[in-house]
Amino acid sequence: MTQPPSQPPNGGFGAPQDPPPQGGGFGAPTPPPPQGPPQPGYGYPQQPPQQPGPYGQPGPYAPGPYGQPQQGPYGQPQQPGPYGQPGYGYPPQPQFPGAPGTPPGGGSRNPFKGKPAMIIGTAVAALLVVGGTVWAVTDSDSGKGRKKPVAQQSDDPKGDASAPVNPGDGDGDGGEDPENLNEGRQTGEAKVLWYKEAPDAPGSGADAPGMWITDKTAVKAAYKQLLAFKVGDGKPAWDAITFPQKICATTPQKTADDKIVVAYMSGSSDRAKCNQLQEVDLDTGEKGWTEKVADGALFDSTLSVELSVTGTTLMVGRSQSGTAYDVTNGDKLYDKKRYGDSCFPSAFAGGEKLIAVSSCGAGTDKEHDEVQELDPKTGKAKWTQPFDKGWRVARTYSVSPLVVYSTNEDKKAWNISTFTSGGKFRSQVGFDEDFAPECGWAILERDLQGCQGVAVDGDTLYLPTEATTGANEIVAVNLANGKEKWRVKSPSDESMLPMKTEGGKLIAYVQPSYDAGGQVVAIPTGGGSHKPAKLLQNPQGAADIEDGFFSKDIDWVDGRFYISTTRLSGNDDTKEKLMLAYGK
Repeated sequence: MTQPPSQPPNGGFGAPQDPPPQGGGFGAPTPPPPQGPPQPGYGYPQQPPQQPGPYGQPGPYAPGPYGQPQQGPYGQPQQPGPYGQPGYGYPPQPQFPGAPGTPPGGGSRNPFKGKPAMIIGTAVAALLVVGGTVWAVTDSDSGKGRKKPVAQQSDDPKGDASAPVNPGDGDGDGGEDPENLNEGRQTGEAKVLWYKEAPDAPGSGADAPGMWITDKTAVKAAYKQLLAFKVGDGKPAWDAITFPQKICATTPQKTADDKIVVAYMSGSSDRAKCNQLQEVDLDTGEKGWTEKVADGALFDSTLSVELSVTGTTLMVGRSQSGTAYDVTNGDKLYDKKRYGDSCFPSAFAGGEKLIAVSSCGAGTDKEHDEVQELDPKTGKAKWTQPFDKGWRVARTYSVSPLVVYSTNEDKKAWNISTFTSGGKFRSQVGFDEDFAPECGWAILERDLQGCQGVAVDGDTLYLPTEATTGANEIVAVNLANGKEKWRVKSPSDESMLPMKTEGGKLIAYVQPSYDAGGQVVAIPTGGGSHKPAKLLQNPQGAADIEDGFFSKDIDWVDGRFYISTTRLSGNDDTKEKLMLAYGK
């Protein structure tokens, strides 16, 4: 690939990307994978490069082998980064609030700048046999010089100066808060309809995983509690559920009848397991079945687990296996265990399909990752697709259609692959620029479903670019060939993130700035103009709080925008916010 003089290639942030275009300039789309007879890299013997790279050395993107060792920007081989250091396209490891070096804001950064690569081949990547820990932190909304206005009551609850409801602790006894987040609201700005202050948490902080919105309720997990609020006015929808120990995992998806499963710890010691399951009805707060997840074999514990729902199947993923339950009654369905050539299922993703990722052949010259689609009712593999040696499947941007982000530490490279419904490699997504979905931090375990700011609709993938100066862009990518369909620039100088598609439009969130709240915009996805149309302009008075969540969940449902933190700071000296709802 031709590069500008004295400049190394650019890379992708937070999401694997395809090789840059051959002979193309910055931002040019990557050519589609070879058609016709089988090509090198798709399971066939590798061939030597066909043309020199930018400095006379074999080029990493030259026609021929996909997945061959790449050369550095000056013809030198890329050296693998130190094991355990930030890599695999994840953000720098966040510290607890107040710790030195805590980055100011959400998102992730890809250490493999400018090293996308085609990786499709026959088998092989890395085995991780010990479950790790996912850390995410949120900074408090203190320390930003935010004004502390006094609430101004209004006879008209919909008036410009009306104070949003603070629903207290979820038990129905919350009182008025002296803070009016709508004070000074300008014409055209939406309102903070209601907000929730964070519950008490340990001084070291606590997780607040998961946010679910139904027609009636907005439900949020925080430390040991599950809290529910009426979507219209924020008043408690049902009494808060307090678990005996901290919540350690939740199902990202809710069932068709608006239920979720929460996992909490078995105790408070260092040896406690994340193995206690509780089903909860989001609309009523009624607790359903409970179950204890058993440990697997040696090195296959429940120190941490991942939960996902596909249809009526709940999959609980351990470090080297998974156990499936009937989500309607808690009955065990099957175990997804070691198979084949020492292949250990190490991560699962749910939704419209159930996807499993396994590490195979650890400690041998045949180490590799494999991706499978499982029958959610039986656990049987519908298809299996191996990856080349050294490539690690890190994220799924979508399960239907399947879009996978993989990384290669030795090559300092990443890749985005799309799949056919039958599990065949379909295309490679490659652009000579940085992409920037917001992905959680995973240390040893994978977090297949841990990215926000990416959306898929039919044959199109929507990815945000990384802003270097000024506004970023959202790029619409054709999944059939990995090429760009169109792109649109953020309407402000702040980054814009895809949230979802609905009604032929892409719904995106524009982050707040120093003098304005965030925005929700709609971007037409069909032919013609793709100019963003503003759906909601959040008030400037709450911009500091909106911008203060280091890691967050966001959603747009029925004309309301919801934002919540996924990490509590545990700082008792500030009125830390847990969740806010905006609307007109």
